[in-house]
Amino acid sequence: MEDVITWLKENGNLKIINEALDVELEIPHVAYVEVKKDDSRPILFTKPINKAKGIEYDMPVLMNIFANKEITQKIFGKHPDEVAEGIDALLKLKPPKAFMDKLKMIPKLISLKNVFPKRLGFKGECQEVIIPKEEVDLDKLPILKTWEEDGGPFITMGQVYTQSLDGSMQNLGMYRLQQYDKNRLGMHWQIHKDASHFFDQYQRAGKKMPVTVAIGGDPLYIWCGQAPMPHGMFEMLLYGFVRGKNAQLVKSITNDIYIPRDVDIVIEGFVDPEKMEIEGPFGDHTGYYTLKEPFPVMEVETITMKNEPVFAATVVGKPPLEDKYMGWATERVFLPMLKPMAPDLIDYYMPENGVFHNLILAKMKTLYPGHAQQFMHAFWGVGQMSFVKHAVFVGEDAPELEAHEAFTEHVLNRLDKEKILITQGIVDHLDHSSSRQFVGGKLGIDATAEEVEEGVSELLSDEVLLEKVQQLDSRVVTLKQYMTHTKNPVCMIAVNKEESQKTLIEKLQQLSAHIKVAVIVDHLNNDLNDPYMLVWRVVNNIDAQRDVMLEKIIAVDATNKGELDGFEREWPGDTFCTKEVLNVLQQKGLIDIDENFIKKFGLLPFN
Repeated sequence: MEDVITWLKENGNLKIINEALDVELEIPHVAYVEVKKDDSRPILFTKPINKAKGIEYDMPVLMNIFANKEITQKIFGKHPDEVAEGIDALLKLKPPKAFMDKLKMIPKLISLKNVFPKRLGFKGECQEVIIPKEEVDLDKLPILKTWEEDGGPFITMGQVYTQSLDGSMQNLGMYRLQQYDKNRLGMHWQIHKDASHFFDQYQRAGKKMPVTVAIGGDPLYIWCGQAPMPHGMFEMLLYGFVRGKNAQLVKSITNDIYIPRDVDIVIEGFVDPEKMEIEGPFGDHTGYYTLKEPFPVMEVETITMKNEPVFAATVVGKPPLEDKYMGWATERVFLPMLKPMAPDLIDYYMPENGVFHNLILAKMKTLYPGHAQQFMHAFWGVGQMSFVKHAVFVGEDAPELEAHEAFTEHVLNRLDKEKILITQGIVDHLDHSSSRQFVGGKLGIDATAEEVEEGVSELLSDEVLLEKVQQLDSRVVTLKQYMTHTKNPVCMIAVNKEESQKTLIEKLQQLSAHIKVAVIVDHLNNDLNDPYMLVWRVVNNIDAQRDVMLEKIIAVDATNKGELDGFEREWPGDTFCTKEVLNVLQQKGLIDIDENFIKKFGLLPFN
């Protein structure tokens, strides 16, 4: 992995685009379209430019590094399940009792010495070029602006290295960084992250906080930056465990933070805890814009880089994105770490269209009544799992979790209002649907039991049922029923919203002979024939305490919220591509999409 570009050419079917393209919208739009393809490839843009600033950059932009499962596995050098097996064996390691047991343990202990990062006493390749403070100019980096309504250009694949006030703990996180001007970056470390906890320490002490941001290098650094390591554990330990060799770190030029020697670009600076600035808006991986909010500001002291650096970036927005494949690896690797708190957990899966923290599917051995509910509380009470909003648990006889159709059928045949748990807990910083930031509803479905006995009393066709629903409310535009062969068919209803949907839900109770589960979405920008994006919309848009009603029928209000609902926070908009940019890229032959593709993935507004 010393030369990532060469490695990707040989192992990743790297696509190279030599045409000059703008870092504002054009390059991100190409990458956004590419990552949604079944045969997605990494892309190298060799001639990035900035038309508005009149800049021709002297470094290429590399995107979509984790383009698919195959390349992700190659980056790891092994299947992530093999990494998980090693972690599982380590967690189960017991003190040896006999002499032979001690001998057998020696190879394991020797291999563990490779886990710990090694601090070098000399400069790294990332410090071949050193730009002093007075010459720092972030405009020399091809920082992307992905979405038209973004607050500015953002570094999207920055490895953010921080350390605690006393220097005893170091952290690697991946946070977006907004470029304000030539020497300042917005630090979007969310309130629940380790870097934010370190910031609190410096703030209380009234001291500036050193920060070093690295870009590029071994792609495994990027994955480690988003890995949900336990609090206080340096993510580069995970790098050593996966690679089987020590991460080699060098000291930053202007502070005491150590970073990998082989990254491409290093941005060093300090955060003054007394200075905050509005960051955003930013079209995020939820598929929505995160709103303007004050965050700390990093003042850049120096920038260092390789002689021929490559600028790594990612694109965010509606799924699927490359975090689909990064998240897949994370799921596999961290399964053994979940089992100590949930020993009867067999497997889990966080679908990318559930935006990971919004939906988890889990398979377990059920040993006693309430076992699934116990697991729900365990998940919601520990680490990054505590951000999960919706959890569905099935027994060991259930289909594979990634067998979407069969799994859904299995759950709907076991869906019972008495086995639905609605509670309250912490939610992700990016969650927009809760009435109060950081705290919102949680929903757990226990589908571990046998099939329920009663189904729909009288199943109607979509056309007949639509007519009956429209008689109740003329603002209903259309509906579609899914899984009508199960005990709990799902009736999707699209509306032109002019009032709170609680009114419609009350009326729908009259149709309980025909409807078991009703889910209401806005007609605008939703296609009832696209279940993939409907899942994305629903789990993003609901707060279980407010929007799930368990009366005669199970009803879910997944419409956008606002004054009609007594929702006082600002509701963000979808991330949409710029039509003119898509047209230009299509004319140049750089993308190949049709209206079906555009609508399928919500690239542009519709309805």
